[in-house]
Amino acid sequence: MPGAAQGHTEFEALPDLVAERLGGAALLANDEFFAPKENLIRAGDPEWREGAYTERGKWMDGWETRRRRDEGYDWCILRLGLPGAVRGFVVDTTHFRGNYPQACSIEGARVDGHPDPLGIGADAAWRELLPRTELEGHSRNVFPAAPVERITHLRLNIFPDGGVARLRVHGVVVPDWSALEARGGEVDLAALEHGGIAVASSDDFFGNSNNMLQPGRSTHMGDGWETRRRRGTGHDWAVVRLGRRGEIRRLEIDTDHFKGNAPGACSVDAFVADEWVPAAGAAWQQILPRTPLQPHTRHVFDAAAGPAATHLRLNIHPDGGVARFRAFAPVAAGS
Repeated sequence: MPGAAQGHTEFEALPDLVAERLGGAALLANDEFFAPKENLIRAGDPEWREGAYTERGKWMDGWETRRRRDEGYDWCILRLGLPGAVRGFVVDTTHFRGNYPQACSIEGARVDGHPDPLGIGADAAWRELLPRTELEGHSRNVFPAAPVERITHLRLNIFPDGGVARLRVHGVVVPDWSALEARGGEVDLAALEHGGIAVASSDDFFGNSNNMLQPGRSTHMGDGWETRRRRGTGHDWAVVRLGRRGEIRRLEIDTDHFKGNAPGACSVDAFVADEWVPAAGAAWQQILPRTPLQPHTRHVFDAAAGPAATHLRLNIHPDGGVARFRAFAPVAAGS
């Protein structure tokens, strides 16, 4: 059946595991005659350039194969930047109107290390995540994924040929905790790459709260969490579910690029809960009291000793923007 062309599903709030900035890569395709496979995972919406042509044909912002004149289908193998449990896909055919595939399917595999892509295609134990399903042209085709606990690679198959603008792979990050434990030391449990995720916030008007959990320093003001200007009483907040339970020892709150709109102050609370989002009225424990913040500054704070936490609540007073939020805890075998 055709995928949904409009709207957003619940799983689209989860991280895009194949995003280029998170380390995702298009490794190998059997054909990319008209447009390269790397476009599949580019950030941002697909672009249209009226009247733009290359030596091979119309310039297209996506992956596009030649017209197939024999049996078979085209395919592309991708490596997830963040291995995890996939919950759903967006197969975006925007601007592909008369040249989109009739259908697609998606397979997943768990592959250790970084073998040659040709070996992945031939040797991986592929599992079906999305059966062969019809596509609509110039549309965001949205599909849930069959449940598989942890995968590292995908194979996108298109039938028989054509173009796909973007592929988004939303899911829950599943870190390799055995490797992290073996290294020892402290780990940022709030990081997307370690399974952290913002599960609730008071306001995401200018920037999504999950932006705070991205790797590296922010690239510009839009690469952080930013709320609208508060005109009443109260303050803004975001709840982060940690990648695993841990005793938070150190916090980093970075207002990089927020020069005229950083919060005046912040505080951080901790909680232990089995549920995805702590219930309203939960008894949070403060691990960082209300503390002034400076614009365009990376702040480092020691966290007050307390029980291990599964969730943190970052409170900003009264509003504004935070580029990055880090929560470090010791991780060792048996912890």
